[in-house]
Amino acid sequence: TAPFALSRPHGTVVADGVAESWSRVDDAAAALRAGTVRAVVGALPFDPDHPAALTAPHTLTHTPAPISSPAEALPAIVVDAALPSEREHLDRVATALTRLRSDDELAKVVLARALVLRAERPVTAGQLLHRLAANDPNGNGFAVDLSPAGGSRRGRYLVGASPEVLIRRRGDRVTAHPLAGSAPRHSDPEIDRRTGEALAASAKNLAEHAHVVADLRASLEPLCIDLDIPERPQLTSTRQLWHLGTPVSGRLRDSSVTALDLAVAVHPTPAICGTPTVAAREVIRELEGDRGFYAGAIGWCDADGDGEWMVAIRCAVLDADGRTITAHAGGGIVAASDPQDELDETTTKFGTVLDALGVHR
Repeated sequence: TAPFALSRPHGTVVADGVAESWSRVDDAAAALRAGTVRAVVGALPFDPDHPAALTAPHTLTHTPAPISSPAEALPAIVVDAALPSEREHLDRVATALTRLRSDDELAKVVLARALVLRAERPVTAGQLLHRLAANDPNGNGFAVDLSPAGGSRRGRYLVGASPEVLIRRRGDRVTAHPLAGSAPRHSDPEIDRRTGEALAASAKNLAEHAHVVADLRASLEPLCIDLDIPERPQLTSTRQLWHLGTPVSGRLRDSSVTALDLAVAVHPTPAICGTPTVAAREVIRELEGDRGFYAGAIGWCDADGDGEWMVAIRCAVLDADGRTITAHAGGGIVAASDPQDELDETTTKFGTVLDALGVHR
C-alpha cells in the first residue's frame, strides 16, 4: 500500500516509495524549502506538540479524477467496543457544559468518542480507501501511513473520507472550506429539505460556525490579500449529514509560503477543537486524553508549494494486524447543547466509516 493517497472530486494524488520521513513538521518544511525533497505528504496530529507522520515520496502522481477502481469485498467487520461508553460520553459532555456555562471566555469545546471494530480476517488500507471513496458521493477518501510518527503508530494507517478542506494552495490562490454546524440527513426528501433549512436558520449552529470563520480569518489575514469570506455560510451535505460551510478564498502575500506552512498556520480550527483554542484543547486533554491523528490534518505539498490539506474527520485507524480498526467521531459543544443530541450526532457521523465498511449498526 502506498504511504499516502488522497482521492478528491477534482483528482487523486498518490505517493510512491519513501525517500525520507519526519516526525517533526519543522524538519519536513525545512527540507521542502531547501529543495532537498520534491514533495511532502502525510498527517499532522490533532495536538501540534505531538509527533507528525510526514514522508518525502520518490514520486507523487496526480490523476484528474477521484479513485474509481472497483472496491473489493471485505470480510465481516463488527463493532467490538465503544471508547468511552455512551454513558461516559454523555457525562463528558455534561462536564463540558458546566465549564461552558460558568466560563465567560470558553465558547466551544469539541468532544469525540471512538468505536473499536474487528475484521474477521486482515484487510489493507488500500481496500478500506477504495470502499470509503466508492461510498462517498464526491469520491473523497484518504489513506496515510502513520509509521513516521514512531512508537505505537508504526504499521498503522489513518483512513477516511473527509468532506472538509482545511487549506488548498495553487499558485498564489488560497482556498478553504470550513464546516461547523450539522444535522442528520433523512430518507424522505421533504423532511430532508426542511432539516437543511432549519440548520441554515439555527442560531446555535450559526453562532458555532461564526467562531470557526472568525478564527480562520484571523489566521489567514496576515498571510493573504483579497481575502473573500461570505457573510453567511452555505448548506453543504454528505450522504449522512447537512453541514454549514463557508467557501474562503484569497491570494498569498508571500509566494514562499507553502501549503504545508498554511496548514500549520490554521490548524487546529475551532471546528475540531473549540474556542478559544488553547482553553478548549486543555479541556479535551483532560476529558479525552490523546486524540492522536483524529481531528488532525492529512495532505500533500509539492516543491512549488502547491498542495491540499483535509481535516482528518470521518476517519479510522487501521492497526498493523489488519484486523483492528478504531473509528472516531466528534461534535462541537456550546452552552446551548443537549448531551443526548451531541451523542446522536457522533452516532450519525460514524456512519461514513461504518456504512462504507458494511458494519451493521
